[in-house]
Amino acid sequence: MARVSIIIALASALLSPVEAKCYDPSPAFPVPDWKDGAELKPALDLITDRLEAIVGGEKYDKTSFSVEITSNTETLWTHYHSARIHNATRLGVKHVDGDSQYRIASITKTFTTLGIMYQHAAGNLSLDDPLSRYIPELAEKQAGTIPWHDITLRSMASQLSGIPREMAQGDLINRIDEPWKLGLPPVSKEGLPDCYEYKGHKPCTRAQLLNDLKRRSPVYAPNQQSTYSNVNLVLLGLVLENVTGMSYSEYIDQAIFKPLNMASTSLETPPDDHAVLPLGQYYWDIDEGVYRPTGGIYSSSSDLSKFLRYILTHYNAIVKGLNWIMPASWSMGMHNFYGMPFEIFRTDRILEESRRPVTFVTKAGGEPDYFSRISMLPEYGLGITTLVTSEYGVLQELQEIVSVTLVRAAESAVWSALASSYAGSYAATDQSLNTSMHLSVSAGKVLEMTSFISNGTDVLSTLLPEFSYADQEPMALWHAQLQPTLLYKDFSHQRGEIWRLMTVSDRVGNQDERPIFDDLCLTDVDFGSYGGLPINEMVFWQEEGVVELSAWRMNMTRAANSAAEETIEAMHGDLR
Repeated sequence: MARVSIIIALASALLSPVEAKCYDPSPAFPVPDWKDGAELKPALDLITDRLEAIVGGEKYDKTSFSVEITSNTETLWTHYHSARIHNATRLGVKHVDGDSQYRIASITKTFTTLGIMYQHAAGNLSLDDPLSRYIPELAEKQAGTIPWHDITLRSMASQLSGIPREMAQGDLINRIDEPWKLGLPPVSKEGLPDCYEYKGHKPCTRAQLLNDLKRRSPVYAPNQQSTYSNVNLVLLGLVLENVTGMSYSEYIDQAIFKPLNMASTSLETPPDDHAVLPLGQYYWDIDEGVYRPTGGIYSSSSDLSKFLRYILTHYNAIVKGLNWIMPASWSMGMHNFYGMPFEIFRTDRILEESRRPVTFVTKAGGEPDYFSRISMLPEYGLGITTLVTSEYGVLQELQEIVSVTLVRAAESAVWSALASSYAGSYAATDQSLNTSMHLSVSAGKVLEMTSFISNGTDVLSTLLPEFSYADQEPMALWHAQLQPTLLYKDFSHQRGEIWRLMTVSDRVGNQDERPIFDDLCLTDVDFGSYGGLPINEMVFWQEEGVVELSAWRMNMTRAANSAAEETIEAMHGDLR
């Protein structure tokens, strides 16, 4: 036995060059099917109560908002608030609902990027082509130093181009009359753009944009460091016009708005019938001109729920080889990343009984008196839309209440569903074998294998540690956890869920005293095989009530009373 262990250990050492502790794997469960959202109703009612309790505050007198939660398939919950004080001469919509329209500002960037992805998929452009291929003016001789030939469409959509943030907005010269009071010297506007904030919001043209950019210098070298730029998406809008032969507005309407039945969404200023107009607003009617691809869309919470459902069900199928919601680069701090062009946030502080990170794939928008954010939780199959007028702080307050309450409720519902469908005692279908297995559900360890006897041998204490990194520490410091691959043996019928068994380190003792490199972990779920089949693969055939252990060439069935017992155990103390 010792000789066999040594051989296995040597073999496993060849599988990966790095040994490390890995905590809290994700995804930890299949994407839930919320159906009508009944499992979440208590939490949704709680969110409603909390929102009703805060809207009596003074800051909500002038603020309207629309908030919606959607699953992959349908809207689960909505809540709307109408400002109590309106413009006397221009009311707009007085009672806000799901069709009420807001300016959604930089959420527009996600539509522009989707348009670029569609054109890549159609073969009309490549994400890895240089921008100058589609905007020939940028290939001309110029006074500036931006290396346009080195900037790809992908880097622009990912905020990695290094080009300046703005062209005709954000300049303090347009906002202050006495710059010396801020320690700034007097300067002239000569040579500055003659449009937008420099000219009473007169729309900028393509020529004005490109002439200005051709004299600019970069913020960073391309792909060196991410930094936010509105101009990135403005230029991608020009690329769409080049390859489609249509105006940006016409293309986005035909390619996205109409196919998704987004009837309340437009790049043209809608009539006031459904317009949410803040008190004293002036921005509703502003034509952003060439800036439309970065912030020009008007939309409603109902339409954005449709958009989120589309993304949640298509993000890995629009462009071959591209997962749209994955990070493209890191941003500031430990928890923030840029996607294309999503703003991705990961936190390990939201779950009450686990430090498993939860990922929010978001895009925010902000224009005078309009503040918005869409958020997706892909592992839970949920999306949130929040549209607000007048007070940015309201957006932050709503986001915290809705997101935290929703995630914690979804997590609890998942435990119950896992216990019902997977947890319990299993026995081999071949009754001549002394083979059994037990799976349990808990908040911290999700779906855990607590025992596995294979023909009289304790696999958890013998074979499994040798084919992983659990042999470095006693069993008391790790557990065997199942992780879904989100694949199926029979993909066309969504049957035969494929899971992988992992050894996961437990967090023990003072976490601040751990070695620094304890946090270094490389994902490695395919760490060994036996006879050509994965040693840690398990396939759940739910309709048949069978779990297939691939490398063991064996099927197991669950005891009839396991589901009810394990569901009660998972719910105890957590779901009350």
